[in-house]
Amino acid sequence: MDSLGDSLDRALEKAFTRPAPKSAQAQMKYLVKQLKGTNAVAQALGISQRTVERYVTGKIKRPRQDLRARLEAEVKKRWQPQVRAKARQKAATTTGLVVSTRARFGFEAAGGTTDDARIRDITQALPPEYADQLFTAREQGAGEDQLRQIAADGLARMYFRANNSRAHGLDVEFTDVERLDIDL
Repeated sequence: MDSLGDSLDRALEKAFTRPAPKSAQAQMKYLVKQLKGTNAVAQALGISQRTVERYVTGKIKRPRQDLRARLEAEVKKRWQPQVRAKARQKAATTTGLVVSTRARFGFEAAGGTTDDARIRDITQALPPEYADQLFTAREQGAGEDQLRQIAADGLARMYFRANNSRAHGLDVEFTDVERLDIDL
């Protein structure tokens, strides 16, 4: 299962206006331009500077599978930063985000009553403040548990407590996540 952070990144990638470079040569050229030199690209990818130069000139065309994955990740991380920032800002201020998950939810109510946890499929729109919290925590290097807690708080408020209009004091447990997708 992908992490919540990866799901946030994929949601932002949907806002891209142009596709990222596909070929190894185009990806290397893009990274050389972004990082201002072949040495910086070599360090970022964990390969030699000469290997980067060979990809840029087209002498090497097909990277190994592990290098291909690192190359693709580095390009996606830097691709269209202004578009990414605009989509993040829109989600954090006006539209919020939609969380779709299949996970085990259980809860305890204030009066000592409990409900045993069970697997639920939930698709729920979360307000902009949760989008802002998730993106800010992701930027600051928060762990997966911290990101899941923010999502769980949002789901508890909007789904289980109906935007805090009922079931006050209900604590929601969010475990055994099978699937978790985020859309803007």
